[in-house]
Amino acid sequence: MKVYTRTGDAGLTGLVDGSRVGKDHPRVVAYGEVDELNAVVGLARAEPPEAALDGLLRDIQRDLFAIGAQLADPQARIGERKAKAAVSAAQVERLEQAIDAHQAGLPPLRAFILPGGSRLGAWLHLARTVCRRAERSVVALAGQEDVDPQVVVYVNRLSDLLFVLARHVNHLQGVAEDTW
Repeated sequence: MKVYTRTGDAGLTGLVDGSRVGKDHPRVVAYGEVDELNAVVGLARAEPPEAALDGLLRDIQRDLFAIGAQLADPQARIGERKAKAAVSAAQVERLEQAIDAHQAGLPPLRAFILPGGSRLGAWLHLARTVCRRAERSVVALAGQEDVDPQVVVYVNRLSDLLFVLARHVNHLQGVAEDTW
């Protein structure tokens, strides 16, 4: 199977239901930004993190694939047809539990934190900013077309988790937070 198909040469791409839209369509922008987020999470995993954090980040990458599949489906049916493409309240709860667990040993926030620290911490801060951009695109799409509300909640919670994970990793590695 060839990677190139030439079907996108005129600036159109195919969605899950077979329809074709411009590559600048809000749906394509949204799942493209989720894909970019997934790649940045992959960069964080390449640092490499401790085993438990690596497992959490791997699960997040799988969730992001599910979100991308949902965003590529204008009929909003892929989550019903393929269980691995669904985003559930349980997945959001898993993020909240991870936030609580990783935030427990951190000093309280008293100022804004400049993104950075250790390499892994910096990658996680970058992932948070990419997540926020993806969230804005998903919210914009949800204002125009059908998007599973759990997707919006998940992406919002994920950015919070990525922030906490960046702080957690820097704290574990003894890297002081640079504040503004």
